[in-house]
Amino acid sequence: MGRRIGGAGGGSDPGGGISGPVVVAAVAGVVALGGAGIAGLEGGAASTGAGESLSGQNLSTRKAEGQKSARKGNSRQAWERMGMRELKKIAKQDLTCVAYSHGQVREFFLHTPCTSLDRIVFAVEDGHGNSLLVSVEWVGFRTKTQATEFKRVEDTPDSGDITPLGGSLLATADVHFSGNHYKSRLDGKTVVIAETETAAGKFSNTVLDAVADVAVYLPDIEHAKR
Repeated sequence: MGRRIGGAGGGSDPGGGISGPVVVAAVAGVVALGGAGIAGLEGGAASTGAGESLSGQNLSTRKAEGQKSARKGNSRQAWERMGMRELKKIAKQDLTCVAYSHGQVREFFLHTPCTSLDRIVFAVEDGHGNSLLVSVEWVGFRTKTQATEFKRVEDTPDSGDITPLGGSLLATADVHFSGNHYKSRLDGKTVVIAETETAAGKFSNTVLDAVADVAVYLPDIEHAKR
C-alpha cells in the first residue's frame, strides 16, 4: 500500500512506497541524466549561508528567483538560485496512471483516464553534506475541467496518490516521500505535483517547502530533462 497525500502540508502517511529493487524492475524505461550547479543552501545544522549568486538574500527572495528559472524550464539554474547543486535526475513517461496510483486517486483514473503521466526525481545537495530528493509529476487530461477535478481529489487528505519515482533509482538511500513537503499546481489541462524529502543530513521544513514550491513551476518533463 502507498501512502496518502494531500491537504495542507501534503497530509501523507509516513513510509510506504516500493522498495529499491522492486522500483527498479518496474521502470525499465527510465532515463538517467546528470547535472551540474553551484553549492551553498542553508540546509542543516552545519549549513549556513546562501549560494554565491544570492549571498545575503533571504529564502523567500531565493525562492522567487528559483521560480523564475523553473518557469523557463531550467531545473539546474532553479536549484542554483536556491544555492544548491543538481547531482542526478531520472525521468519516466507513461500513457496511463491507473497502474501507478492507489486509493481514491486510482478510482478517479478508472472513470477519468489521464492522457499522460510524466515523472522525474532529482538528487540535489547544498555543498555542506546535506542532500535531498525532489519529485515532480505532470498528469495530463483531455480537458481543463478533468484536470481541475483531479487536483481536488489529489489535494484531499487520505485520497491516495500517484507513486513518485524512488531515490533508489538514483543510487541514493531508499527515501520514502512523506508528502509533508508537497505542492500542486493547475497548468491548463495538466496538474503538476512536487514533493521534497531529505536524503542525507538535515534540512528545515521551511527549506524543503520552498524547494517544492520552486519545483512545481517546472513547465514540462522535456524541459526538466535538459
